[in-house]
Amino acid sequence: MKTKYLRTKTFLKQNLLYSILLTAFMILTSCSGNNNKYDAPGTFESEEIIVSSEANGKLLQLDIEEGAYLKSNQVVGLVDTIQLYLKKKQLEASINTLTNKVPDIKTQLATIQEQIQTAEREKKRIEALVKEGAATTKQFDDINSQVDLLKKQYLATESSLTITKQGLLSEINPLKIQIQQIKDQINKSIIRNPVDGVVLTRYSKQNEITASGKAIYKIADLSVMTLRAYVSGDQLPQIKLGQTVKVFVDKGEGEQKERSGEIYWVSSKAEFTPKTIQTKDERSNLVYAIKIKVKNDGYIKIGMYGDVKF
Repeated sequence: MKTKYLRTKTFLKQNLLYSILLTAFMILTSCSGNNNKYDAPGTFESEEIIVSSEANGKLLQLDIEEGAYLKSNQVVGLVDTIQLYLKKKQLEASINTLTNKVPDIKTQLATIQEQIQTAEREKKRIEALVKEGAATTKQFDDINSQVDLLKKQYLATESSLTITKQGLLSEINPLKIQIQQIKDQINKSIIRNPVDGVVLTRYSKQNEITASGKAIYKIADLSVMTLRAYVSGDQLPQIKLGQTVKVFVDKGEGEQKERSGEIYWVSSKAEFTPKTIQTKDERSNLVYAIKIKVKNDGYIKIGMYGDVKF
């Protein structure tokens, strides 16, 4: 009886060991099959833009929150522009002062022009009298000299007024350019969002002091994600720019969601496989990076893993 019990116990142990080995083999076979199911692994990323300040001063307004969706050219903030506005008003006042000093050449020459016309009429009258013998030649010579003198005076005054006007205008033009520069600075004090996208990180807050070039926030268009995948040199002949491929993303419980993607960039040089993609032994292999555009319905997140099937 005891011998029969030992035989039964041994049989059960053997069956249990066989079941364990069979299960392990199936798991390994399944894993091996999954590894060969896809042509390239990768991670999702986005084209991120860091929006920086173009002006110096206090952030009077900053209407952004992490995770918020912003439209292109949307006004999201304002840097203090009071000093720029006051400088602009000062320059405008200087221009008005100089403008009032600019001579009206036509008006100021009108008096001399009238004198010349009067002298010309008098010259014609004396010339007629000389022909009739009622006036002397000296009177005619005197009126000629007077006409010549008035014409010279006209030209000298015109030249002097023109030089004065040009000098004042030469002072006004740089001031106008400075006003244009200030207007540009005021315009750059208005923070406008450059692209449609979602705010990933906010670096500044309202009422903080900012400076030109200082990062304010980071934004990315998440409607189209980029899968950066890696292929071996042997796989390069299988791919080309513009090629449509299948992209698979984990959706939980061992299932994957399929999406369509388009290859738009292939690296021209090889690199070592990134640690996040392959095992330690496989990292010694050289691979080529590729980028694949994938439309996003909101499910794909930055940093998620994806697989590619050519």
